[in-house]
Amino acid sequence: MPYGDGVHGEPVEGVGAGRVAFGVLGPVTARSDEGPLALKGPRHRAVLARLIVARRRVVPVSRLVDDLWADPPSGAVGALQTFVAALRRVLEPDRPPRTPARLLVTEGPGYALRAEPDAVDAWRFEAAVATAAALPAPDALSRLDEALDLWRGPAYAEFAQEDWSRGERSRLTELRLQAVERRAETRLALGRPADAVPDLDAHVSDHPWREDAWRLLALALYRQGRQGDALGVLRRARTVLVEQLGTDPGPRLRRLESDILAQDPGLDPLAEPVTAAARLWTTATAAYDRTVAAGARARLESTVGLIRDLAVTGGGGLRAARDHRLGAISAAEEFGDPELTARVIGAYDVPAIWTRSDNPELARRVVEAAERTLAALPGGGAQDAARCRLLATIALEMRGTHARRGPQAAREAVETARDLDDPALLAFALNGQFMQSFTRAGLAGRRDGIGAELIALSARHGLVTYEVLGRLIRLQARSSLGDFAAADAHAAAADRLAERHELPLVTVFTEWYGALRSAASGDRRRAEAAYRAAAVRLDGSGMPGLERGLLPLALLCLRLAQRAPSAAAAAAAAAGVDAVEPEVDLTEDWGPYRPWVEPLALLSSGRRAEARAALRALPEPPRDLLYEAVCCLEARAAAALGDRAALSRAHARLAPAAGELAGAGSGLLTLGPVDLWLAHPQAAHR
Repeated sequence: MPYGDGVHGEPVEGVGAGRVAFGVLGPVTARSDEGPLALKGPRHRAVLARLIVARRRVVPVSRLVDDLWADPPSGAVGALQTFVAALRRVLEPDRPPRTPARLLVTEGPGYALRAEPDAVDAWRFEAAVATAAALPAPDALSRLDEALDLWRGPAYAEFAQEDWSRGERSRLTELRLQAVERRAETRLALGRPADAVPDLDAHVSDHPWREDAWRLLALALYRQGRQGDALGVLRRARTVLVEQLGTDPGPRLRRLESDILAQDPGLDPLAEPVTAAARLWTTATAAYDRTVAAGARARLESTVGLIRDLAVTGGGGLRAARDHRLGAISAAEEFGDPELTARVIGAYDVPAIWTRSDNPELARRVVEAAERTLAALPGGGAQDAARCRLLATIALEMRGTHARRGPQAAREAVETARDLDDPALLAFALNGQFMQSFTRAGLAGRRDGIGAELIALSARHGLVTYEVLGRLIRLQARSSLGDFAAADAHAAAADRLAERHELPLVTVFTEWYGALRSAASGDRRRAEAAYRAAAVRLDGSGMPGLERGLLPLALLCLRLAQRAPSAAAAAAAAAGVDAVEPEVDLTEDWGPYRPWVEPLALLSSGRRAEARAALRALPEPPRDLLYEAVCCLEARAAAALGDRAALSRAHARLAPAAGELAGAGSGLLTLGPVDLWLAHPQAAHR
């Protein structure tokens, strides 16, 4: 249902209790099945908008008051309660008296709007754009059209000047600009350059700093046979970039200009190489469909190979591969042939660099299937390669856990692969060994060795994706050891390989590494801007295990990097005086890092007793790339609270990493030298 703004029908007060939909891509609106709802004054709409920004999470009353008033009056809390009550009457008019609200709920210290995921136009827009990435071009174009049609004006239009809306508005605006460009690129892929030109022309006029938009416009003009106009667009882009931004056009624009001047056949979608490749794919797949029976084992194994290739093509492909992987394993198990099932499970040897699973439930079920298959495989050396792949799969999928099975499986897989002298199998097993190399802090040197072996092995045997993995592993390890010259070299090599072999997800990690470099240099302003830019690249990357909570965590670590536990903090804690803590907003999505952030958030609001309870309730840190980072957060809270036991525990965990940079082994963020976090006078291991 499209979202109304009250123009095409009078606002309805007291409508039936149908489903409520909200619009924020323009003026803030609410609508039931019967029509637009009257939201009364601007404060009511501000409360609603602020809760939508929070994405179903609780916003404390104190935060709402600060966000609604620059200088809160004495009766601000009462006024806020009045606004909430009025909104509830409009949103749930048929709710019986004295029964709990179901939509705008009171929870803990504040309020939350429990809207369904598809009830807010901004959320539907994001989902549509993400889905389009995995669809064939005609379907993707339709989905992008639907997504962009949801926009009625600037996001949160009447609250553009509010601090609480700024980050969300910027994020949605950037995603919209990407969607406009993606739609133009899809039109070009469908051979419709004339349809792409008008939107792109307006787009570059409004957003002249977007080089990809200039590139697409020039390409669309060239494909219409307007070579002169295409070159004119590129000259205009150069002028705008130099005069307004003080920068020269990037390599893609420069390369396009050269290709147009040379009339490179690759620019023409009807050129023979492109047409031949497309024709080959069509005829080969048609022949396969005719020749290979639908239920054949060969078809299943071919499908798994396609799923594996899909996983390295980008965010949409990675999500699609995850969606189909368990189905392929289940289909293999239906044959009752453990050797076939082993091949299907082991064929998904996609290199993995991040140590937190994107889908823990999927990982658990894959491990269970691999263990069942291991137990069912016949004995004898003929199945050693299959066992090795299953063991490597178990090691990979048990990443970040405390279970002993993961390290054991990794060791067995590497030993078997070495005995078999199979380079591809060894690379897969080494990936599992890397995932299980986080049993304690201070193992950057060991991981550096794994990365070096992967690079050498891959270079000898043409294993490109594993060479990229080795480069990224060494980037992380050398960052942890403070050797940024070597890390820079590995980042550059990874980017070159990614560009040459069309591996788009690699740049997500190298761009975050660039932000880490700025943070490590002490340039906080530049680092913050770099982190926010890098976070945009995570949208649509298909890696929720990496994405969730990462940006706020990186920004918090940036603030804490120069605030390691100190003697002053210890003295203040001993005297019962609160040290000045950085403000921490728990309404942000901290993802899996929330437990380690919560004590600091409570401290920043002066709630020491609750902070102490939260500190003592902390679980064992996950064995992953951010192990040292969360240990530092624990140490920070322990120092501020004067909790010697917690401080000693954090000290013991961090001690093996002495001489390294805390958190930098992630390749993403850092809290500065571990030695600073070990220097607290009360942190001696007892």
